[in-house]
Amino acid sequence: MTGEKPLSIWLVAGEESGDQLGAKLIRALKATASGPVAVSGVGGDAMAAAGMPSLFPLEDVAVMGYLAVAARLRLLMRRIRETVRACVAARPDVLVIIDSPGFTHAVASRVRKQLPDLAVVDYVSPSVWAWRPWRAKTMRSYIDHVLALLPFEPEAHRRLGGPACTYVGHPLVERLAELRPDAEEARTREAEVPVLAVLPGSRRSEIERLMPIFGATLGRLRAEGARFSVELPAVARHRGLIGQLAAAWPVPPRLVDGEADKLATFRRARAALAASGTVTLELALAGVPMVVAYQVPKIEEVIVRRLIQVPTIVLPNLILGENAIPELIQSDCRPERLAAALAPLLAGGAARTAQDRALQRLDAAMRLPDGDDPSRSAARIVLAAAQKSEKPLSRVREG
Repeated sequence: MTGEKPLSIWLVAGEESGDQLGAKLIRALKATASGPVAVSGVGGDAMAAAGMPSLFPLEDVAVMGYLAVAARLRLLMRRIRETVRACVAARPDVLVIIDSPGFTHAVASRVRKQLPDLAVVDYVSPSVWAWRPWRAKTMRSYIDHVLALLPFEPEAHRRLGGPACTYVGHPLVERLAELRPDAEEARTREAEVPVLAVLPGSRRSEIERLMPIFGATLGRLRAEGARFSVELPAVARHRGLIGQLAAAWPVPPRLVDGEADKLATFRRARAALAASGTVTLELALAGVPMVVAYQVPKIEEVIVRRLIQVPTIVLPNLILGENAIPELIQSDCRPERLAAALAPLLAGGAARTAQDRALQRLDAAMRLPDGDDPSRSAARIVLAAAQKSEKPLSRVREG
């Protein structure tokens, strides 16, 4: 109908992975809604390209780790207040927070106090199944529905007393055609000098900590006689830093720019060395055997080790229910250990075959029961929440 009032949807992301999810969701919302949809909020370049300019640069809030957060606490708190004020003033039909619970949940809980009738949807569950499980029950006071990316999360929320939770599927399963090698790329994986993909993370703190370790790992592999070329997909906003740190590596990498070329690297790569994170699931769905590494400062390690409640931090391992992918974290994240784990993946043999077979089971583990598209599945729940949301003016609280 001409002149129909758009459905108002507020989205708040806090880092690059959430920005990518938000962009897919925006497109699915516009394609699925029966009428016009207006989106506003906080996001990055991907969400802007999908039609949602951000209140402020995403980089202002895209921090991880206790020390990094403490160093930027004043700016973070200011951005939280700005986001809450803007959302309350807009009085949207639904608020969707996307990942980054340190930032997005702070926004959601404050908005709920001022707009108690506003529907709030959390796209990407916090890792309540891994650590701080009491958060699940706490979330019920300001979140109405959790959209889970991992198939075991609805049961975890039910067990822990969390909000309603639905497995909507991981958006990566929408991209299997982009992740799987064609015949020529499959032959490249078996080349005499194979491609090794190296992924040191997307946050500045991760990159600064892991790049020297990864470089030394490559040097050790080369010294031990391994033959390979290195491709390093670089996060655009940190490309200068990555290039600077890579210049000191004993094995020079080819820096790869852009999402399409990153996926091309995955399709050609025989093995990967990666920081823990969503990229491990991308690599796993692409069928790339890998070694996962991670380090946080010592002071953070003490806290995390007391709180962590799962036997692995690697997403594919959690989904598969077994530690199929080796992970070397903290004191184990050393060049000699990483090189020893990578060498058989490059050379081939029992270790590579075992990981290959495990990765082949991921599709079935992550498939939605009805074969639905994950972004559309998420969009339908968001739209249903928006259409049920009631916002009578008398119920809007001041403050």
